[in-house]
Amino acid sequence: MDEVEVSTVVYVPPEEVYEFLLDFPGYARYSEYLDRVVQDGDGSPGTNYDLVFSWWKLSYTARSEVTDVSPPTRIDWRIVKDIDAEGYWAVEPDPDGVPADVETASRVRFHVAFDPGSASDNAVDLPRLVSMDWVIEKVKPLIRKEATKIVERVVEDLEGQERDVDLEIHAGPDSV
Repeated sequence: MDEVEVSTVVYVPPEEVYEFLLDFPGYARYSEYLDRVVQDGDGSPGTNYDLVFSWWKLSYTARSEVTDVSPPTRIDWRIVKDIDAEGYWAVEPDPDGVPADVETASRVRFHVAFDPGSASDNAVDLPRLVSMDWVIEKVKPLIRKEATKIVERVVEDLEGQERDVDLEIHAGPDSV
């Protein structure tokens, strides 16, 4: 499994971060490659999201499902077609991350684990002479870049202003 985790500190309480993260369809405004998100459900376990991506000459709709929630600390999800992938958002108080002029801080983690070898060859209508392996190798670095961009934009929206965000990026042994 390839894995990537991006975490940072945001200067709002965990409950506020969690509620913000439940608005999954809003994520489309954070990614260059995510065109839209269509929600079927209320955000609780069993809710499905169709994530419509486009990149290069390709378009693809991933279907994810919320598998578990633990308010206000965690939202678990998995991809339910074409690739073996899962992840979570985790939120926890971070008293060590609170600067003197800030009342509270929370650590936010975005974690993704996926098996590139599990990608279905029929998932995407590929141009002639383009292999799924080639697409996967080109997309893997984009996943890390997009995860980073999403966390930075979440912080900006939560805090109401842009700032330099100290991101911690962790990747597994076969990761992006």
